Amino acid sequence: MTETDMKLRVTPIGNGTVIDHIPPGQALNVLRILGIDRTTEATISVLMNVSSRRSGKKDIVKVEDRELKEEEVNKISLIAPGATINIIRDQRVVEKYTVDMPDLIVGVVRCPNPSCISNTREPIKSQILVKSKNPVILRCVYCEQPIAEKIADYLI
Repeated sequence: MTETDMKLRVTPIGNGTVIDHIPPGQALNVLRILGIDRTTEATISVLMNVSSRRSGKKDIVKVEDRELKEEEVNKISLIAPGATINIIRDQRVVEKYTVDMPDLIVGVVRCPNPSCISNTREPIKSQILVKSKNPVILRCVYCEQPIAEKIADYLI
């Protein structure tokens, strides 16, 4: 058996979304953002630590029969700022774009400060300012608590 015969092939999807250029190790967080778990019936392909000329290594997530909502794309932009989204219809890429992190993130990220007003019973949504996109550095509008590491842990 040759090396080519031994490689696992991932078939193209007919309709759905391909999220490419995810930083290595973040594919599982992307699945969490999309609410994909063992009960999901759609076909999901997850490739991790794939060789990439652009970044050395990357993850890829393919989700059949689903196009992402804006809120999901905004969440993905926080953990994978250089990711590309490919919308597939009838086995053709009909739309391709790089995720764009907004300057203000509302109701998507929880402030890590347990004493912050956004973590109380007050009827307000969290508001997080993007201080830097590379590296990703966020700051709570209310208490100015920075969030620079493990951002996926604070996604709502």
